[in-house]
Amino acid sequence: MTDTTRPSSSTGGTPAAEGTDTLTRLEQEGEIAADYLEGLLDIADLDGDIDMDVEADRAAVSIISDSTSRDLQKLVGRDGEVLEALQELTRLAVHRETGDRSRLMLDIAGYRAQKREELAELGAKAAEEAKGTGEPVKLKAMTPFERKVVHDAVAAAGLRSESEGEEPQRCVVVLPA
Repeated sequence: MTDTTRPSSSTGGTPAAEGTDTLTRLEQEGEIAADYLEGLLDIADLDGDIDMDVEADRAAVSIISDSTSRDLQKLVGRDGEVLEALQELTRLAVHRETGDRSRLMLDIAGYRAQKREELAELGAKAAEEAKGTGEPVKLKAMTPFERKVVHDAVAAAGLRSESEGEEPQRCVVVLPA
């Protein structure tokens, strides 16, 4: 069975009307996504709890499980391929209901959170290498999510980076100072 945890509406202050409207819209996206994913879990006969939040101006939905079973790993797939597909399907379900394009982020069994940590470390190491050698550092091809995390890590290290190439071979190049 699934359990849906509703998002917190606190924003740390008194938001402007526009901020409140955005938060309400993102919470609505999370609700629609949770309902859609709950149906998928029921069809697949998988156990999981659905947690919703709003992070960095986008709805974030996570499917988590208390069990030690690896059932949810089926929804992640090899290198997160199934997770990416489910995220797109969930975004389409939100779009169908709202008429607006969604930037919703989906995480399953903590896969994306762990991947974010690994990519931030990769970006920091590439920035150090570019600083040390004075040469650009070209990384392997990545998904848009992966590139965004690396770009953020490089910026935090005080350097610039850019994406080059065409999907699905688009990669990050870290530029020396």
